[in-house]
Amino acid sequence: MKTHVIAVANQKGGVGKTTTTVNLSACLAERGRRVLLIDMDAQANATSGLGIDKQEGRSLYPVLLGEADPREFVLSTAHKRLDLIPAEVNLAGAEIEVARLDRYLHRLSEALQPLLAEAGYDYILIDCPPSLGILTMNALTAADALLMPIQCEYYALEGLSVMSKLIQQLRDSGANPGLGIEGIVMTMYDMRTNLSQQVVQQVLQHFGESVYETLIPRGVRISEAPSHGQPIITYDPHCTGATAYRELAREFLARRNGGKQEQPPDTAES
Repeated sequence: MKTHVIAVANQKGGVGKTTTTVNLSACLAERGRRVLLIDMDAQANATSGLGIDKQEGRSLYPVLLGEADPREFVLSTAHKRLDLIPAEVNLAGAEIEVARLDRYLHRLSEALQPLLAEAGYDYILIDCPPSLGILTMNALTAADALLMPIQCEYYALEGLSVMSKLIQQLRDSGANPGLGIEGIVMTMYDMRTNLSQQVVQQVLQHFGESVYETLIPRGVRISEAPSHGQPIITYDPHCTGATAYRELAREFLARRNGGKQEQPPDTAES
């Protein structure tokens, strides 16, 4: 069984990147997949969003320096089949330290080999920092594909263009020749505004089938959930945001299954 590594990235902040990583991970786990979420952002919002306290020294920093095994940092969460490698503020130091090392773009890719060899996970999702620094570049070099959350706002296409060029550079340089776009997720969609609808149409025009049909709505409940340390599907399982992220997980899996729909998950499964 192959473990699929998906980097969730956008160089812009505030586009729903961490929200999407946390909620998609939780929804995939709900559908019976074994998922590891790796928090690569020193802000550690994915860590706290899953109800895990930030602890000094609990991040991939020493792993990226070649001083530790990533398996030592894997934590169970309150959600069945969903594990976490947390982050904390010291991870910011890796932006400087890793750049000084040999094969600095491949530090994460090489560090993940013990986890990949065990093949215990169906998916590893990496929550990247909102920048194009060393940590994001490491995540993209380690990933099979990139998932891009895009806010339904005016500068959406500009951000997509930057990320598309970066993917091509990583392919052409040989750093990650197989890197592709897993999909584009439109977030903070407001059906009441012409702008949201226009941005979705523009992105569809330029990126076509790469864009998920599922639109993630702007919603108070989605915004509240992280402060309670919960994904939206446990914080308010019947709200529109929970429905949207469940549908995104269903579409994500259907695409990977050649478009075939799967049976609804057995939530009673242990």
